[in-house]
Amino acid sequence: MWITAAFAQTSSAVPAGATDTLVQLVPIVAMIAIVYFVLWRPQQRRAKEQRELVQSARRGDIVVTTGGLIGKVTKSVDDNEVEFEIAPNVKARLARSGIAEVRSKGEPVKDVTPPAKSPAKKDAPSA
Repeated sequence: MWITAAFAQTSSAVPAGATDTLVQLVPIVAMIAIVYFVLWRPQQRRAKEQRELVQSARRGDIVVTTGGLIGKVTKSVDDNEVEFEIAPNVKARLARSGIAEVRSKGEPVKDVTPPAKSPAKKDAPSA
């Protein structure tokens, strides 16, 4: 007779402290998930696109360096360096990591064999 109805209802298989801890952890886990999908993941995607853009820089591309110089890539020295032209007949070597932006794509790489010339056509008689 000393036990009231309130004490009788609290006896369950899961202790009351475990559910309180779980309820407190749910918002923290939700905030971590939001930060991951809103900040970290898009930033990683942009960094990957930037790396691919810098590695694909080739002859004829107009590039902007991290220092602000704008020039045209004239030669790819190796995987880590390019040669670019700042002004007419002024060339400099640049590490690919120094490329901040590729503004426009240039001409494709020249073929090893030149294309065959077609024979001259004489459709209309000359006057």
